[in-house]
Amino acid sequence: MPVAHISLLEGRSKETKAKIADEITDSISKHGGTPKEAVIVVFHDVSGDDWATGGVLFSDRKASAS
Repeated sequence: MPVAHISLLEGRSKETKAKIADEITDSISKHGGTPKEAVIVVFHDVSGDDWATGGVLFSDRKASAS
């Protein structure tokens, strides 16, 4: 039973997550030979305060871009 963990910055809509889950499920099923019903997709919504790149928090990048 494959489990895909997807980390995203928080704020994506339910509809967007559903589309992502559908495509990831299709790909794992197609390439891994797993029935779609056995594929699990878990979303981890990450706050901009909890994610950084280049040593700068995403929340700080948003603030400086405004």
